[in-house]
Amino acid sequence: MSELVICRHPSSFLSVGLSLQLSVPKDETQGQYGSSVLGWKHRSWIVCEWPFHLGQPIPCVKGTLCLLRYIYEGKMIGYRAEVLETQMQPFPFLLLAFPSELEEVPLRKHGRVSAQEPIVLSAVQEYASSSRNEPPIRIGGLLKDLSASGCAVLIQRPVQDFYLGMALRVEFEIIGTGHVNNLTGVVRNLSLQADGTHLGLEFRFDGKETIEYRGWGGSVRNALESFLHRKHSFESA
Repeated sequence: MSELVICRHPSSFLSVGLSLQLSVPKDETQGQYGSSVLGWKHRSWIVCEWPFHLGQPIPCVKGTLCLLRYIYEGKMIGYRAEVLETQMQPFPFLLLAFPSELEEVPLRKHGRVSAQEPIVLSAVQEYASSSRNEPPIRIGGLLKDLSASGCAVLIQRPVQDFYLGMALRVEFEIIGTGHVNNLTGVVRNLSLQADGTHLGLEFRFDGKETIEYRGWGGSVRNALESFLHRKHSFESA
């Protein structure tokens, strides 16, 4: 992490149910797994859910070193911990050493990052206009770039099927994080080019959006911000 701020009171950021991202640096898959805080004792231990992957708990034995991250009030918080115990009963959980210090990185707004991922769009009925020709219920496209506030999409549909201010629901993958569903995107620009119709969408976070996590907890907005932060940190390293 860059621009570190060392905090001496890690428990002030903790809460039961707090969504976490857990990774094991020595794991060959370099996976990042979703978990949540179940409880803690200050200066002693933290209990969190034992993440599963492909139906099995991730490889994690006593003495394993891991890295925990989460988003708190616009900051990415991270700290290293050692696995003290693993338990499958009465439910799968990990007992981790309590951190002596943590790293805090302010999350800043970044520009767009390029993407080449499938995306599915559908009309939002409550915003639909009877005087307009609406697109089919679900149409596939290509996500061309992504930011925390919007995206660019390429679709093979007539440009006349869309209009400025039109609201669409979008579904796409945030690589390494999870699958976004039911996120509203409002058309802010559109154009017909040689390869198809290009749409510029502005996200509207109305609470109906969801994400199926595979590595990060929190809201769709937080997932987008953390993905872009990691992407820019990697590209600038």
